[in-house]
Formats: sequence, structure tokens, C-alpha cells
Amino acid sequence: MDSNFWKNKKVLLTGHTGFKGSWLSLWLQKLGVELVGFSKSIPTQPSLFELADVGKNMTSIMEDITNIERITNVIKQHNPEIIIHMAAQSLVHKSYDQPLETFSTNIMGTVNLFEAIRNTSKKCVVINVTSDKCYENQELSRGYKENDPMGGYDPYSSSKGCTELITSSFRNSFFKNSENKDFDISIASVRAGNVIGGGDWADNRIIPDIMRGILNKEIIKIRNPTAVRPWQHVLEPLRGYLELAEKLWNSESEYAESWNFGPDDEDVKPVSWIVKEIIEMWGGNIQVDNDNLNFKHETNFLKLDCSKAKSKLKWSPKIKLEKGLQLTVEWYKQYEQKKELKEFTENQIEEYAY
Repeated sequence: MDSNFWKNKKVLLTGHTGFKGSWLSLWLQKLGVELVGFSKSIPTQPSLFELADVGKNMTSIMEDITNIERITNVIKQHNPEIIIHMAAQSLVHKSYDQPLETFSTNIMGTVNLFEAIRNTSKKCVVINVTSDKCYENQELSRGYKENDPMGGYDPYSSSKGCTELITSSFRNSFFKNSENKDFDISIASVRAGNVIGGGDWADNRIIPDIMRGILNKEIIKIRNPTAVRPWQHVLEPLRGYLELAEKLWNSESEYAESWNFGPDDEDVKPVSWIVKEIIEMWGGNIQVDNDNLNFKHETNFLKLDCSKAKSKLKWSPKIKLEKGLQLTVEWYKQYEQKKELKEFTENQIEEYAY
């Protein structure tokens, strides 16, 4: 990654108050960009956004992506050169309880953003962050490739499959081979595996569930211990997004495609393995209960094929899952001891990136 490329670049990041958005906001600040964030709200309490004072060195706008007038005005006012779209309802279980919000935010929010870009932008790179759950999951042992069919059983997964189709539609209909050379929009979509890292407090996600149990001295309830997922530290796919943005800027439409960013095969692990490793790293007497009550449908096996990113982008994971878990546990121990978290989080980025 070229740090000189990012210096003074105008970047719009939607969903900047979320877990991944907060990590990426701090990283972009360290790179010296002119950063504007656009989010509906701070999604959790506590939150990494507040604990690490993420909003201090950026323009933070609290608005809803479903409001097309507002997102259009923000793009007109700030004229971003790079847009990274993370704003979403990002939880599978919440999507069962709130399907309307999930589809509205994830589908129409994306349409609104693309329409605003189409009507206001000139040269611009767009990274649309979707999910590994966008694929039509057939419990295949091989990893899903970028050209595999879209699908989605639950509302969240379905909405992410839809946003992939929307990305392709806007790219082909409006942003590809434009005769207007001043109108140069390159859009790529990115699909990452299950990310872990310090500062995640979302409901019904394995790392936050474990950490809440440990910190509150409660029995940890594990929803689906046999489920197998492609686990990776949050900084791994974020680096992929940044490197892809550079390629898009420098090479126009050559990289305007969909991309998988996931771990190597040895880091595709069951939930039970993650639980065991974290408990050993934390230490102490920690109780676990495998709780399958009120269990809603979830994919049991999911793996990504990232050979395209490895060959065309020269991207590959920098750290193994065990190291990612160590970084995660260290962050929550820092939180438990009520120590300063902004500098600590920035140091983890520094140590990973450089």
C-alpha cells in the first residue's frame, strides 16, 4: 500500500461509526486523508467509535443513507475522490426481526448512494462493501468464487446478494465506457469473511458474545458451535479495500469488479475452536453453554476462494488467525483495565501496517 497516494485524498466513508468503519476511519486518518464520515447513528453501546474518539480528526455526519437528498448534498459539498460504502444493517439475526430496515438500508441505501454519485461526481472510485454471505450457499467444501451465483436465505444475506447485483447494474448501465472523459466512475464490490478485532460490541456475534460473558462474569452462550467460518482480523480485508482503491484510481476500470478478501484455508475454523482459543488466551475460570434455543437458520459452512485477489492484486493475509485473536484479546484486556484506547488502537494499526 502506498501511503503517499492517500495523503490529502478526499474520502467519504459511509458507516464510519460501526466496528469496521471505526477501524478504517482511524487508519485513513493516519494516512492523512480528508475524511468525511456518513452514518445514521452510533450502532452499539459501548462502541469503538466513542471509546477510541474516532470522530476527533474527521468530519462526522449523522444522517440516514435512505435519505437520497442528504447523501446527494454531502457528495456535492465534499466532492470525494474515493467513496467506501459500509453503511448497512449488518446482522443476520437482526434481519429476521427487522427485515424492512434491513432491505431498505442495504438495498435502497446503496441505490441512493450510486444515484447521488451518478448525478454529482466526476472522477471517483467507489468500493461497495458487501459480505461473503451474498453467495447462494450450497454448503460447498470449496471456496466461493467471485463469479458464483448470488443468493441469500435470510434477509441480511439476501440484501447483500441484491446489492451485488445493483453494483453490477449501475456499473454496466452508467459507469462503464462513458464517452465523457470527465465522468470517470470506477465501482468495485468487496466480500470479506467473518472479521474479528477489538471494539466489536454487536449483538449475536461470537467475539462480542464471548467478551460480554467474560467481562460480566456470566456463562457464555454459544449459538452454533459447529458452524465453520473464514475468520480474519479486521485489518486484513480493510487493507484489501485500500489497495483495491489505489488500483482503481490508477488503472481506471480494469479492477472494477467483485473481489473476495478472506483468510487462508487453515484459518477457516468452527466456532467452537474460536471459543476455546480465546478462553485459553484470556485465562481464568470461564463457563460456556452451547445454547441452541430460538436458533434461526444460518449457514453451517462458508469459505471464500481468494485466489483472484492474490493473483491480480497481489493481496494476501499478513497474519494468522492466532495472531488476530491475540490482538483482539489484548484490546479487550485494555478495555477491562479502563486504559486509554485511541492510542492503543492506532498502535495496533501501526504495527500491522508497517
